[in-house]
Amino acid sequence: MLAIAKSPLATQKHIGMFLNSTTCVVLENDVNPFNAIIKDAVEKYWKATPIEFIDQTEFEIRRFDSRYSFIVLMTNIYDKDPSGVSYNYISLVLGGNAKELTKMPELCNIPLHYSDDNSMDYSYAIPSIVKFMQKHVKKLEKKRFFISIYGLKYYNKRGFNGKQLLMNRDKMAPDANSIEKINTVYPHFVKLLTPKEIEDEITANTKNTLFHLHVGPNQNKAVGKCFEMIFDVDGNLYYYRSRLITNENKDGFNLMDFKRIR
Repeated sequence: MLAIAKSPLATQKHIGMFLNSTTCVVLENDVNPFNAIIKDAVEKYWKATPIEFIDQTEFEIRRFDSRYSFIVLMTNIYDKDPSGVSYNYISLVLGGNAKELTKMPELCNIPLHYSDDNSMDYSYAIPSIVKFMQKHVKKLEKKRFFISIYGLKYYNKRGFNGKQLLMNRDKMAPDANSIEKINTVYPHFVKLLTPKEIEDEITANTKNTLFHLHVGPNQNKAVGKCFEMIFDVDGNLYYYRSRLITNENKDGFNLMDFKRIR
């Protein structure tokens, strides 16, 4: 689903409508590994509303009905990004009379991967994202004003003492691609792991474990935006940051990010 701009943030009325809706998980066309991953996570962890799984044809029918909400992949192209780089987001939106996808009330929107990246490096984060969406709606109900100002940065925290931080070693900026470099600014326990190792670690050791999710274009490109997120396995978001990529400020989680969370 292509969305050129950001959808409007849901109002208090929309939140009430969501809580009384049936949430439809929109599966991708053809054989897409995302379908199995999101289906498994929603079946295990979605508690907020009744759920159904539908295809994109059915979505185009139901999206005009406010009795339904949707978990759907949307592709966003930022109007301030001259490179035209696009990203896939996992979005929670409410049905209604909006003619355009970008007008559907948005309850949650999480960047997932660069749209030309066919890898599933993000799969370990899907269970936490599904949990976070539900927590975010509850927080939105009480703190909508602040979330409307700060977006997902509302959740940013500092001081991760006593927690192990699992970082995707393939998505680190050049100034933070080793433990030695990281330790110059970040004093807490950190590991640099592959996505598969992160998945194994958060399955085996859930207590006091945080993990990194990076979204960005190919690291050889000096265009577009990158997104850095830190979650725990219970669906709490600890850190969110987005920034433009340049030749001087390369893609990946960097020392400035570590300074922000130390």
